[in-house]
Amino acid sequence: MSEPGWLAELRRRAAQPPLRPREPLILGRAEIGSIEPAMGERMVADGLPLRHEAGAWQVTSHDDEALAELAHWLRTQDLAGRWRDELLPVIDAAGTPHGAIERAAVRPLGVTTHAVHLVGRHPDGRFWVQQRAWDKATDPGMWDTLVGGLMSADETVRQTLERETWEEAGLHLAELDALQPLGHLQIRRPVSEGYMVERAVLFQAVLPRSARPQNQDGEVAGFACVDAAELREGLAAGRYTLEAALIHAHALELEERR
Repeated sequence: MSEPGWLAELRRRAAQPPLRPREPLILGRAEIGSIEPAMGERMVADGLPLRHEAGAWQVTSHDDEALAELAHWLRTQDLAGRWRDELLPVIDAAGTPHGAIERAAVRPLGVTTHAVHLVGRHPDGRFWVQQRAWDKATDPGMWDTLVGGLMSADETVRQTLERETWEEAGLHLAELDALQPLGHLQIRRPVSEGYMVERAVLFQAVLPRSARPQNQDGEVAGFACVDAAELREGLAAGRYTLEAALIHAHALELEERR
């Protein structure tokens, strides 16, 4: 059976090339991101620890201070995202960590971010979903997975899932039943700050029948518990973020195979 048109469009949107050519960003011997050549030339002209070599941009000092210099330059040039004083891990395609960098700099530098998402289920099979706060910088007011967030530099995947589950839904993992992995999701697409490359680790769990998610960090406008038909209708209508739509579509597909 062919997939519906809305799902094919979501998959297309999740695998897009940059709007303008980019060249690899290298730290040590590892490729950690990508930048536009014009921006690289400006960085070099301003004395940043960077040089152009064999079609790539080499960070000339292998430490977090060099990455911080790049991030602060982006901030002074109004090229960074919203500054958060939050460090994210810099991890290459092989999974090897190479340092940490300010969250606001990852999209301009094409650095891969690492996220977790939790698909929340009611014991009767319905899906718990959240509506993103209206003041969120990305996808305000859209519907999302019950829990989703980026892994910080000092965290493991499990620690990120535990923290985000509490901050976004006021729940502890120990309260949930049938916690299980759902696989991974890779997103590559242009965004306003640069180029988004994100790898998400997916989980699913069943909330207790009496549980009612309660947001703790002000980043969620509300929650809803919807059945599969209502969820599919919302996905097809474009009411969910790109990531949440693909994750929920994946969860529905896995259920249909059982």
